[in-house]
Amino acid sequence: MLFRDDSEGPVGITQPTHAWVAGQLARAWGNRQFGSFAPWEAVCLGAEQHDIGWLTWERTPTLNPQTGRPHSFMEVPTEVHVSLWSNAKQLALPFGRYVALLVCLHGIGLYERYRSWEKSPESARIVQEFLSQEYAFQQELCTALSKDPYYAPYVTPDAIAYNQRMVAVWDQLSLILCGGLEDKQQVQDVPIAAGKATLTLTPQAKNTAQVKVDPWPFQQPSVTLVYEGRRLQQTFTDEAAMQQALKHGPWMTMTTKLSPA
Repeated sequence: MLFRDDSEGPVGITQPTHAWVAGQLARAWGNRQFGSFAPWEAVCLGAEQHDIGWLTWERTPTLNPQTGRPHSFMEVPTEVHVSLWSNAKQLALPFGRYVALLVCLHGIGLYERYRSWEKSPESARIVQEFLSQEYAFQQELCTALSKDPYYAPYVTPDAIAYNQRMVAVWDQLSLILCGGLEDKQQVQDVPIAAGKATLTLTPQAKNTAQVKVDPWPFQQPSVTLVYEGRRLQQTFTDEAAMQQALKHGPWMTMTTKLSPA
């Protein structure tokens, strides 16, 4: 879960909803400067389902006693986070092998890029065991897909690295936008047709619902993202009470319109 705070209090946005926004970005992506990606449908679905491992947790989120509201995705203990990601690939597999591969790669990438887990011997043990299992699953899928006439071109090291990076880019963009962009932010190392670019996101007059993007990476002259969250109107000391309040909290429908700078 992530939170967007406004004058009326926090709105909780689930990880699957944030992933849906990543999928919306993927389906709108691509032009002469930024190129495209393939296999298109599988990559879009992989982006949309990259946080599928969070589905069960989001039904009964745990309480962070320090904030009085659900743990954000950044606050969940390592052992819980690893457990969620360990299950993600199997939840994704019914969608297809390439989707499961992208979900697996995204989980691997998170732990390879963000290494705070190394500070604790126990966390390091848990994560290293997780990564060993994920690497084995990745290799198993790649071996199988390399023998598939349709998917074989998309499991080369370059193709996998490109698609893994694109899912990470859409993930980062979605987190920024769902969280409510109040100041200019950048997303670096975005693949383009010839190299890499840095995207600059600029909210318009403190309006988080309208954001300028430079350079423009999408097919259409503007893109409108639609997503939902639930208003959490107070803080809690009791986890069950928090879960009930969130379950019955008012739904909030939000939109973000992206347009070229």
